[in-house]
Amino acid sequence: MQAMEISRTALDVEWRRLEIISENLANANVSNSPKAATFRELHLISGPKNDFSALLDANKSDFNVDLGRLTGVQVLSVQASAAPPRLVHEPGNPQADANGFVSYPAIDHAGQMTEMIKTSRAYEANIAAINSAREMYSKALQLGERT
Repeated sequence: MQAMEISRTALDVEWRRLEIISENLANANVSNSPKAATFRELHLISGPKNDFSALLDANKSDFNVDLGRLTGVQVLSVQASAAPPRLVHEPGNPQADANGFVSYPAIDHAGQMTEMIKTSRAYEANIAAINSAREMYSKALQLGERT
């Protein structure tokens, strides 16, 4: 059942990535006062649950992977962007600083929407992989019943 477990972990990671993207989009136009910190765009960092290079047998030239040790992916961290906030001149805004500028998060709407589409496609691909694995396991059981 490794194929299903690996795809299940990928579903968890992609779901969390969608949550991060939606949080970024929800806070894209939220301004803060000069005394409070402006929301920073968040980025999800994911990777294999175990060190992938350790799975490769370095002694062999054909680079066989020990499939029994594949365990899927995980969220490694969620990091805030280092990009400075976007300053908009709005002197009438009560949250403006002394020069009339309001700080908004430096979030690219189009980039976030593109990332959302890529993430939803990856999510769909993992669902398809789970369904394919389930079908293969079912067919294997059917073949086993015939013998």
